[in-house]
Amino acid sequence: MGTYRILLYYKFVKIENPDGFAKEHLDFCCSLELLGRIIIAPEGINGTLSGTKQQTDAYIAMMRLDHRFRDMEFKIDESEHHVFRKLSVKARKEIVTFGLDTIDPNDLTGKYIEPKEFYRAMQEPDAIIIDARNDYEYDMGHFQKAIRPNVEAFKEFPEWVRKNLSEIKDKKILTYCTGGIRCEKFSAFLIQEGYKEVYQLHGGIINYSKDPEVKGRLFDGKCYVFDERIAVRTNFTEEETIISKCHYCRVTTDRFVNCAHLDCHVRFFLCRSCEKTHRRSCSKACEDAAHHEYSENAVN
Repeated sequence: MGTYRILLYYKFVKIENPDGFAKEHLDFCCSLELLGRIIIAPEGINGTLSGTKQQTDAYIAMMRLDHRFRDMEFKIDESEHHVFRKLSVKARKEIVTFGLDTIDPNDLTGKYIEPKEFYRAMQEPDAIIIDARNDYEYDMGHFQKAIRPNVEAFKEFPEWVRKNLSEIKDKKILTYCTGGIRCEKFSAFLIQEGYKEVYQLHGGIINYSKDPEVKGRLFDGKCYVFDERIAVRTNFTEEETIISKCHYCRVTTDRFVNCAHLDCHVRFFLCRSCEKTHRRSCSKACEDAAHHEYSENAVN
């Protein structure tokens, strides 16, 4: 059992003064010595934090005292250490940037579907499974038969949907993301666009992986997470596999690194052997560039 815990949570709820709330919340989190990232917006809160069990329990308890967050769901993982290096609490326009102010998940969103039902629905011959994450997250791991989104940011989804998915509006649509927040808006958008039957995996991949019966079945690879872990195990069955491949030699690897050329820093899959050979660079141009941070001693 880990010494530390990681909290993942969100809630769409009206916050009158996001800037003031963010400042107060920063002080509160600092007092508990928590690390992580929290976004506050008029539409709610979206956060992921790491701390000791005592620190995270105190955070959850205090949030429960605020009527706005009394029923907020917390997904909890164990860890041996902090998975963040600093604390950031920021006020933004949206808690997850989709770019459409016509969507409010409190008014409209896809039907929630629990892990066991999602597992059964994925095996229906006519069901369409859509990954509501970015392309590199899909490449790290995804549900079998899921459609890969050709997007690098969540706000690119509306254009991608309109260009690529207009022919499936009468199909049963199953959507999923990491923890559920993106599907709240994505499924609502699909309904607005005229899709007839839209479902979202309640709690996302993280919740699905923790179901004691499903155990992450039908998910290939690992789930990308936005902290120092980078990826977490999702499929806890004999079917578990790694699907991502090294950018150079195509060997199977889940190592996802930043290009060592500091003017590039693009993220890509790279095995340990090719990291040394190519100086952790995504191209020959980056490998030969002067503004470089590669150190052979840093390979892990």
